Amino acid sequence: MNNARPVTIIMVEDDEGHARLIEKNIRRAGVANEIVSFTNGTDALSFLLGSDGTGLVNKGRQLLVLLDLNLPDMTGIDILEKVKGNEHTKRSPVVVLTTTDDQREIQRCYDLGANVYITKPVDYDGFANAIKQLGLFFSVMQIPEAE
Repeated sequence: MNNARPVTIIMVEDDEGHARLIEKNIRRAGVANEIVSFTNGTDALSFLLGSDGTGLVNKGRQLLVLLDLNLPDMTGIDILEKVKGNEHTKRSPVVVLTTTDDQREIQRCYDLGANVYITKPVDYDGFANAIKQLGLFFSVMQIPEAE
Protein backbone atom coordinates (compact mmCIF):
# COMPACT_ATOMS: atom_id res chain seq x y z
CA MET A 1 0.00 0.00 0.00
CA ASN A 2 1.26 3.46 -0.87
CA ASN A 3 1.59 5.52 2.32
CA ALA A 4 2.47 8.78 0.56
CA ARG A 5 -1.08 9.96 -0.02
CA PRO A 6 -1.27 13.61 -0.95
CA VAL A 7 -2.33 15.98 1.78
CA THR A 8 -5.39 18.12 1.07
CA ILE A 9 -5.13 21.59 2.58
CA ILE A 10 -8.43 22.84 4.02
CA MET A 11 -8.44 26.63 4.34
CA VAL A 12 -11.08 28.23 6.55
CA GLU A 13 -10.70 31.98 6.04
CA ASP A 14 -13.50 34.52 5.56
CA ASP A 15 -11.25 37.33 4.30
CA GLU A 16 -10.87 36.81 0.55
CA GLY A 17 -7.74 38.95 0.35
CA HIS A 18 -6.05 36.88 3.05
CA ALA A 19 -7.23 33.65 1.42
CA ARG A 20 -5.68 34.65 -1.91
CA LEU A 21 -2.47 35.74 -0.23
CA ILE A 22 -2.22 32.46 1.69
CA GLU A 23 -2.78 30.39 -1.44
CA LYS A 24 -0.31 32.44 -3.50
CA ASN A 25 2.44 32.03 -0.92
CA ILE A 26 1.81 28.32 -0.41
CA ARG A 27 2.12 27.89 -4.20
CA ARG A 28 5.19 30.10 -4.29
CA ALA A 29 6.84 27.80 -1.76
CA GLY A 30 6.39 24.96 -4.24
CA VAL A 31 3.47 23.23 -2.54
CA ALA A 32 1.12 21.90 -5.24
CA ASN A 33 -1.38 20.16 -2.94
CA GLU A 34 -5.08 20.69 -3.46
CA ILE A 35 -6.46 23.59 -1.42
CA VAL A 36 -10.16 23.48 -0.53
CA SER A 37 -11.41 26.86 0.74
CA PHE A 38 -14.29 27.73 3.02
CA THR A 39 -15.41 31.18 4.15
CA ASN A 40 -17.42 30.03 7.16
CA GLY A 41 -17.31 27.39 9.87
CA THR A 42 -20.58 25.67 9.01
CA ASP A 43 -19.46 24.65 5.51
CA ALA A 44 -15.96 23.76 6.71
CA LEU A 45 -17.32 21.48 9.46
CA SER A 46 -19.76 19.77 7.15
CA PHE A 47 -16.84 19.04 4.79
CA LEU A 48 -14.52 17.91 7.60
CA LEU A 49 -17.01 15.83 9.60
CA GLY A 50 -19.58 14.98 6.91
CA SER A 51 -23.28 15.75 7.00
CA ASP A 52 -23.71 13.15 9.76
CA GLY A 53 -20.97 14.75 11.89
CA THR A 54 -19.09 11.46 12.39
CA GLY A 55 -15.97 12.33 10.41
CA LEU A 56 -16.16 8.94 8.65
CA VAL A 57 -16.24 10.80 5.33
CA ASN A 58 -12.54 11.64 5.86
CA LYS A 59 -11.39 8.34 7.37
CA GLY A 60 -7.89 7.68 6.08
CA ARG A 61 -7.65 11.00 4.21
CA GLN A 62 -4.65 13.22 4.80
CA LEU A 63 -5.93 16.66 5.72
CA LEU A 64 -4.21 19.77 6.94
CA VAL A 65 -6.45 22.54 8.27
CA LEU A 66 -5.60 26.25 8.04
CA LEU A 67 -7.98 27.90 10.44
CA ASP A 68 -8.89 31.53 10.98
CA LEU A 69 -10.35 32.05 14.48
CA ASN A 70 -12.67 34.92 13.56
CA LEU A 71 -15.39 33.54 11.31
CA PRO A 72 -18.82 35.00 10.60
CA ASP A 73 -20.84 32.10 12.04
CA MET A 74 -18.70 30.56 14.82
CA THR A 75 -15.24 30.78 16.29
CA GLY A 76 -12.32 28.81 14.95
CA ILE A 77 -11.96 27.41 18.47
CA ASP A 78 -15.32 25.62 18.00
CA ILE A 79 -13.99 24.05 14.80
CA LEU A 80 -10.64 23.16 16.40
CA GLU A 81 -12.46 21.43 19.27
CA LYS A 82 -14.64 19.38 16.92
CA VAL A 83 -11.78 18.40 14.58
CA LYS A 84 -9.46 17.38 17.42
CA GLY A 85 -12.30 15.64 19.27
CA ASN A 86 -13.19 13.40 16.33
CA GLU A 87 -11.46 10.04 15.97
CA HIS A 88 -11.15 10.35 12.17
CA THR A 89 -9.82 13.91 12.04
CA LYS A 90 -7.92 14.28 15.33
CA ARG A 91 -4.53 13.52 13.72
CA SER A 92 -5.01 16.17 11.05
CA PRO A 93 -2.63 19.04 11.76
CA VAL A 94 -4.37 22.34 12.42
CA VAL A 95 -2.60 25.63 11.78
CA VAL A 96 -4.36 28.56 13.43
CA LEU A 97 -4.03 31.83 11.51
CA THR A 98 -5.47 34.81 13.30
CA THR A 99 -5.07 38.47 14.12
CA THR A 100 -5.45 37.72 17.85
CA ASP A 101 -2.28 37.56 19.90
CA ASP A 102 -4.06 37.10 23.22
CA GLN A 103 -1.86 34.71 25.24
CA ARG A 104 -4.86 32.94 26.80
CA GLU A 105 -6.39 32.30 23.40
CA ILE A 106 -3.08 31.01 22.03
CA GLN A 107 -2.72 28.68 25.03
CA ARG A 108 -6.29 27.47 24.61
CA CYS A 109 -5.63 26.60 20.96
CA TYR A 110 -2.54 24.60 21.90
CA ASP A 111 -4.43 22.90 24.75
CA LEU A 112 -7.10 21.85 22.24
CA GLY A 113 -4.48 20.38 19.94
CA ALA A 114 -3.52 23.11 17.45
CA ASN A 115 -0.14 22.29 15.90
CA VAL A 116 0.93 25.80 14.91
CA TYR A 117 -0.40 29.24 15.86
CA ILE A 118 0.42 32.11 13.52
CA THR A 119 -0.58 35.66 14.33
CA LYS A 120 -1.41 37.51 11.14
CA PRO A 121 0.74 40.60 11.11
CA VAL A 122 -1.28 43.62 10.16
CA ASP A 123 1.23 44.47 7.44
CA TYR A 124 1.01 42.42 4.28
CA ASP A 125 4.74 41.73 4.00
CA GLY A 126 4.89 40.25 7.48
CA PHE A 127 1.88 38.08 6.73
CA ALA A 128 3.24 37.01 3.36
CA ASN A 129 6.51 36.06 5.05
CA ALA A 130 4.77 33.99 7.73
CA ILE A 131 2.83 32.12 5.03
CA LYS A 132 5.99 31.58 3.00
CA GLN A 133 7.57 29.89 6.02
CA LEU A 134 4.41 27.83 6.38
CA GLY A 135 4.65 26.74 2.73
CA LEU A 136 8.21 25.53 3.29
CA PHE A 137 7.01 23.72 6.40
CA PHE A 138 4.26 21.96 4.39
CA SER A 139 6.68 20.87 1.71
CA VAL A 140 8.72 18.83 4.21
CA MET A 141 5.97 17.75 6.58
CA GLN A 142 4.86 14.16 6.85
CA ILE A 143 1.40 13.59 8.29
CA PRO A 144 1.05 10.46 10.41
CA GLU A 145 -0.96 7.71 8.78
CA ALA A 146 -4.48 7.30 10.17
CA GLU A 147 -5.21 3.84 11.52
